[in-house]
Amino acid sequence: MTMPLAETRAFTTVKGKSLTRADIEAASVSAMPSLLIDCDLETVNLSNLDMTGWNFEGCSLKGTNLTGAKFENASFAGCRGAFANFTAARLTDVVFKSCDFNNANFAGASLSHASFNGCKLTGADLTRIESLGLSFKETILSAARLPNISFRRTRIQRVDFSFADITKCDFREAVFDSCSLREALMNDARFEGADLRDADLGGIRLNDARKFRGATISISQAGDILSELGLSVE
Repeated sequence: MTMPLAETRAFTTVKGKSLTRADIEAASVSAMPSLLIDCDLETVNLSNLDMTGWNFEGCSLKGTNLTGAKFENASFAGCRGAFANFTAARLTDVVFKSCDFNNANFAGASLSHASFNGCKLTGADLTRIESLGLSFKETILSAARLPNISFRRTRIQRVDFSFADITKCDFREAVFDSCSLREALMNDARFEGADLRDADLGGIRLNDARKFRGATISISQAGDILSELGLSVE
């Protein structure tokens, strides 16, 4: 199929189409970025293509192969991409809003200064990513893998890290606002100076509690930790 060339502002707009790799390749050579609305890209191989500055709205990317693709300054809004493969993709300064990328693979991707707002990343793999300036807000990261990421001196708002692998993450001087760390794997994570009073620490054992040395917790949280030893606080 040939992609329509209806242009809106600075974008070439495509709406409600099932697209192939050939369609995306043809659009990627244009000097004008594309705006894809409600398009179907499920399981399409888009590896190593240049989609810098593109906007994706309400698109389906389930199982799409985006390995090594370039998306600098792009945006994804309301997209669904379970098991999408962003391995080694260039996602610098990309905005993700209200997207569901559960079990997506971002391993080795560049996510510097990218942001996730209102997203679902359950089970996602974010190992070995470039994460300078990466931010999450109102996002589910339950059972996700995101070791070695720095959240130092940031305010983390409504982020669910339950059952996530946050090994060696840096949370020093971070403020947790309505977050969950329930049953998270936090080997060698750092929390010095962090404010954890508004975080769900359910499932924390005494050995895990030692990792919070230098952090601030509430009296009720301290009581929950001591209860693991059969002690009570009155």
